[in-house]
Amino acid sequence: MSQASSVRREASSAGGMSLTLRIWRQKRSGEKGGFVTYPVSGVSRDMSFLEMLDVLNEDLQKKGEEPVAFDHDCREGICGACGVVINGRPHGPWKGTTTCQLHMRAFRDGDTITIEPFRAAAFPVVRDLVVDRSAFDRIIQAGGYVSVSTGSAPDGNALPVPKECSDRAMDAAACIGCGACVAACPNAAAMLFTGAKITHLGLLPQGQAERSSRARRMVSAMDASGFGHCTNAGECTEACPKEIPLEVIARMNRDTLVASVSARPPLRDSGG
Repeated sequence: MSQASSVRREASSAGGMSLTLRIWRQKRSGEKGGFVTYPVSGVSRDMSFLEMLDVLNEDLQKKGEEPVAFDHDCREGICGACGVVINGRPHGPWKGTTTCQLHMRAFRDGDTITIEPFRAAAFPVVRDLVVDRSAFDRIIQAGGYVSVSTGSAPDGNALPVPKECSDRAMDAAACIGCGACVAACPNAAAMLFTGAKITHLGLLPQGQAERSSRARRMVSAMDASGFGHCTNAGECTEACPKEIPLEVIARMNRDTLVASVSARPPLRDSGG
């Protein structure tokens, strides 16, 4: 018996919640999809949102119906795979929380919950609630790393890093690449994600050698993937489960500007 089933049994004996789920169903990419309504009962307030979907899928399988496909892995708010839009909000109503760590006490008995995948041209639907986020992988592959040879591991105190820089770098490194920023943005921009990856390495000494070229390559890959442009709506940071600050976008823009200037050929002397 799954953990969700065990929790559901306890919830059923205690009454539990009855909910109506409107879930986006789509068999494959490029095929027309639509919302399908499912009733679910005996839901414990202590269940996570994904455990509630597990309960629904168990019921569907018992009826011989196709279970709802949704992405997940760690279920600990680390991997970023679980993102869906819940009642119009990426990851649901709790700020700074991933879908897998959202609990059903965020809802009330009798609620209707609408669940759909992240919507963006760069995130095509694979099936039901699963989207293809390989566009993020292409951005990382374009420059989200340090390739310069640093030799053997240096002593931990050999290269001092100012605390402010290390703190901000760690804040940016907290990005889990879930794509909530893209789903929340009215332009489907990926600038918070890209800015976080550029900022993380750009603030550390090891990332300085490739700082300008990294920004140029990653921004080019972002644009080539079909993401929109930032208009400073701020929805991205509001939806981000790790609350990445907007300042990473400003840092990305600055590094990209420096890269574009340094890449220009030198001016020739036109004098006689």
